[in-house]
Amino acid sequence: MNEILKQKAAGIKLLLTDNDGVLTDAGVYYNTDGELLKKFNMRDGMGVERLRKFAGVETGIITGEFSPSLIKRAEKLQITELHVGIKDKVATFKEICTRLNLTAQEVAYIGDDYNDLEVIKLAGLTAAPADALPLVKNQVDFVSSINSGDGCFREFAELIIEAKTTAFIAGNRNGTITLQNGRVIGKGQPSYVIAEIGINHNGSLEVCKKLIDEAVAAKADAVKFQKRTPEICVPPDQWNVMRDTPWGRITYIDYKRKTEFGIAEYATIDQYCKKLGIDWFVSAWDVPSVEFMERFDTILYKLASASLTDFPLIQSILETGKPLMLSTGMSTMKEIETTMDFVNAFDPNYPLFIAHSTSAYPCAPQELNLKMIQTLEAKYPGIPIGYSGHETGLATTVAAVTMGATFVERHFTLDRAMWGSDHAASVEPQGLQRLVRDIRDVETATGDGQKRVYDSELAPMKRLRVNISDEYKTKPLV
Repeated sequence: MNEILKQKAAGIKLLLTDNDGVLTDAGVYYNTDGELLKKFNMRDGMGVERLRKFAGVETGIITGEFSPSLIKRAEKLQITELHVGIKDKVATFKEICTRLNLTAQEVAYIGDDYNDLEVIKLAGLTAAPADALPLVKNQVDFVSSINSGDGCFREFAELIIEAKTTAFIAGNRNGTITLQNGRVIGKGQPSYVIAEIGINHNGSLEVCKKLIDEAVAAKADAVKFQKRTPEICVPPDQWNVMRDTPWGRITYIDYKRKTEFGIAEYATIDQYCKKLGIDWFVSAWDVPSVEFMERFDTILYKLASASLTDFPLIQSILETGKPLMLSTGMSTMKEIETTMDFVNAFDPNYPLFIAHSTSAYPCAPQELNLKMIQTLEAKYPGIPIGYSGHETGLATTVAAVTMGATFVERHFTLDRAMWGSDHAASVEPQGLQRLVRDIRDVETATGDGQKRVYDSELAPMKRLRVNISDEYKTKPLV
């Protein structure tokens, strides 16, 4: 990026864009009722969210068209500056600047056609997709390498993000991450307790709701699920292996399909968790699962230990901009370092958690290796380190908190005797209640390290001590 372009981009506070020829491919699509629809690129949507999150830049759309799908798309991306059916783009551009108290130099614009040229003359930073009209490409500051509808908006958005964040350096993380709901996780904060439901709902929404109820009753901070695309995650040679299941003797691929929730179930989970005031999120096991989960406003993504070296999956999560929790079971230190290098290359200040874990179900105490929590903390200062446990019993998870775990995760079930692969290594409701209680007691008992005499000690002092300091001789008992 040349210095002039970088300087212009660093001052941008709002990015406006045309619709057809920028956010879509200018194709014409109609539904059965004849309504005009549009086809949007997911990468561009992620660009909108990343602009807002990492550069503080909002997005607006000015278009001469009117499409129900455009309105829905803008609503999902929380784009409030949506101007449809516009005949005079210049007048709309000026109105937006006046209303938001912005100068034209603080507004960027992406266009592709002749009707964008007058706005392009006004905006402080301008761009066009690779397939824009030649005259338009000759007038703009930046020509994307990508065609309209294929992610050109995202490329321009990343240019602005880079220009506005070059002051940040690798390792500029401060040890805490604030989630979108205001909850802070990290050093000096109460440990964030995650009840991993995973697939312990056994495909039943009724069981799932009961698990959420019990997690709320135990005062856990979040519940977590696992989202997979069975056709991707199950090896082809395992598809037709027969298994005895609660649904009868069926193939393994059908069994995995039975335990996966779809859009209706996750919509219910989303509303149920919001109603009860508990956070929820998932471990996404493949790229389509990330795309599926982007329908929901979850607080973060978890990357399962098995996925630590799945870089296309990691890339897709990073592109959402949501905090990422890496689990490090079944991994060498070199593999952890390689994945950390990958994340830092994407964004050296990406909001990141690291969970120490051992991927045995259940895990023997001699293989828990809890000192790894401190090893990771020393190796990656500024990143909240936590613990994902698969052991039986509660004491070792509480111990993880005393050793510095800023978050802990345990598999959770209604009954360890239930059918399914993860129940045996899970905590039952009463156990989860005790776990949260003991963690909070330990956090309270830790104190601040400053020696003091408490009022509760005065009576024993006056009764038992031979020589009492003058400051306490006349101090009344409480």
